[in-house]
Amino acid sequence: MPAADDAPTTESPCFATAMRKASRRLTQLYDDALAPTGLRSTQFAILVELDARADDPPTVAELAGALVTDRSAVGHNLRPLERDGLVALREGDDDRRRRHVVLTPAGQIRLRDALPRWQAAQDHFLAVFGDAAGAALRATLLGIAHDDRLAPPGDA
Repeated sequence: MPAADDAPTTESPCFATAMRKASRRLTQLYDDALAPTGLRSTQFAILVELDARADDPPTVAELAGALVTDRSAVGHNLRPLERDGLVALREGDDDRRRRHVVLTPAGQIRLRDALPRWQAAQDHFLAVFGDAAGAALRATLLGIAHDDRLAPPGDA
């Protein structure tokens, strides 16, 4: 990875372009770290979210909202997890039409096995950028992700 000083000086002023470039770099870091577990960073994020919501499993739509993505992207990422027995879709107790996504025991094991590899990626990022810069970046990114004023019209 080139140092920040080696970055081209004629970068696009577009915030979305800069974000996508950074996202691709970080995704590569985390995907490489998680590769031995058979998970991609997007799938890992789903397992983490489901583990956190084990007492109140989300529907696919609720999971998409929590991950700030659309239902089709969540569905695309759920298929291999469901195929591998890491997640399951369960009928709702009150409404059988609502299907909730749950982490299976196999999913809990895979998540537990992946956590140290994820932590290694986190530690590497912080070693490069520092704790304070990492915390500030995370806060900024989450602020952007959850700011409804930036949602397309009709999504907010």
